[in-house]
Amino acid sequence: MNEVTAKEIEQKLSAGQPLHLIDVREVDEVTAGKIPGAIHIPLGLLEFRMNELTKGTEYTMVCRSGGRSGMATKLLDSYGYKAVNMAGGMLDWEGPTE
Repeated sequence: MNEVTAKEIEQKLSAGQPLHLIDVREVDEVTAGKIPGAIHIPLGLLEFRMNELTKGTEYTMVCRSGGRSGMATKLLDSYGYKAVNMAGGMLDWEGPTE
């Protein structure tokens, strides 16, 4: 499974690099703040909403600590999508939130 750190994601966003972030946390967790521009798809709904994703696009999966996003990364990988896990999740995120 491919992984990146929260700091690497923050640096890429600061540099203006376009990223496709998917936050797989639950609704109440996301209302406390998410990375600007991240799409919210709770882990339990990801399999049902994969039709909204494009197989040629790389998605960075985000959760609270990296566990659920790791599961989401493996799920997308198994269906032929390009996915990478943000290790450490929002607990390691020091950038802005919305």
